[in-house]
Formats: sequence, structure tokens, C-alpha cells
Amino acid sequence: MATQPLMPKATAVWLVENTALSFEQIAEFCKLHPLEVRAVADGDAAQGIKGLDPILTGQLTREEIEAAEADPSHKLKIADAKVRLPEAKRKKGPRYTPVSRRQDRPNAILWLVRNHPELKDSQIMRLVGTTKSTIQAIRERTHWNAASLSPLDPVTLGLCSQMDLDLEVHRAAKEKPAEPDRGVTLLPAEVTTAKPPAPEPEAAKKPEKPGEELDVEAVLAKLKQIGGKGE
Repeated sequence: MATQPLMPKATAVWLVENTALSFEQIAEFCKLHPLEVRAVADGDAAQGIKGLDPILTGQLTREEIEAAEADPSHKLKIADAKVRLPEAKRKKGPRYTPVSRRQDRPNAILWLVRNHPELKDSQIMRLVGTTKSTIQAIRERTHWNAASLSPLDPVTLGLCSQMDLDLEVHRAAKEKPAEPDRGVTLLPAEVTTAKPPAPEPEAAKKPEKPGEELDVEAVLAKLKQIGGKGE
């Protein structure tokens, strides 16, 4: 149960304006000093603060206010919340692994070592609840059951959740140093200052079709027909 109302000063403003409660009753309920409540009533404090109705917020009942108005010695009691929020569980120590799943931890460690080598030993320990010596033995293949181990996904085995695995992988990726960007390098001087190769002469070019050779006799006969007499 809450020990004080939400927005104590705003609640005090509403109680001062809408009830006949004494300053002491309002101060005790809102955990304020009676002089602060008197300053609120005089307009010297809490200027610009809009009053908060504790009845609408479920912190007080109208019957409780009427009983306190009738008896100045009556102390206001905050009402029980209709909806109770569950308290967040704090994780302390290594992850607990059920007895039925402990035999699968070496297989899960082998899967993590092979598929996520960027993970640190401490991260693997948090995921599957193992020891550093076991991880080292599996890495070095010196585990007593190394020959029979097979890599199995720890999420499928129920040793951790997919969210926990993704979180650890993301952390490991952020901590991994990025490779320096070398950028574009200049070519050596002998490459940039070298002269381009001279083009081949037309006469030295090979015929386009492979195997085609020049017929000397046919060329001479053609020249005689055009008008020249051969020697």
C-alpha cells in the first residue's frame, strides 16, 4: 500500500479548496508540514498547481473525507489500490538451470562457441549458467565428453531466451573494436609515370579469321588484270 498520495501538493490544493479538513489532517495525509498547507490556503505556495481529486484517483473515499470532517482528530487513511502491480524480480547471481537441462549445457556451450565466437566467457556463463573452466575445456576440446558433444541451440534447449541471446550478441558486437578504414591508396610512382605501350602497326596485325594466309600469286595476277604489266 502506498504511504503517500500521488502528487502530494496537488492533492493538498484540492483538499484545501473542496473540503473542511484541518491543516493538520491535510498535512499528515499529504506528508507535508502544516505551515506548507497554510501557505497553500493563503495563496503563498503552490501557485499555478491544479488540484488533484484523490477520490477520482482512488486514493480516498468520500466517506473517509466526511468522517474526518466530522472528527478533527480522525486521521485520513489512503485507500487500497484496486490494481496491484507485480514487483520486478531482481536477478542475483548466475542463471539457475533446471536439473533436467543441466546435461545439455555442454552442447549449448559448443553451439555458442562455434556460432558466436565474439561472446566472452562471462556472457556465456550468464546465458547458460556454467563455469569458466567448463567453457575453457570445451574450447580446447579437453572436456571429458568432448567426443560425444553436438552443438545445440540454447534457446531451443530452454536454457535461455532469444531476447537474452540477442542482447549478449549485440553487446559483444558493440565492444568489438572496428577495423581501421584504410581508404583509397595511391599507386606507385613507376606505375603512374610509365609510358603507355605503342600501338601495333596495321601490317603486323594478324588476319581476323584464324588460318587465313596471304596468297601472293593471286595478288600479282590481280594487278596484271588492272593494267600493269609484270616484270
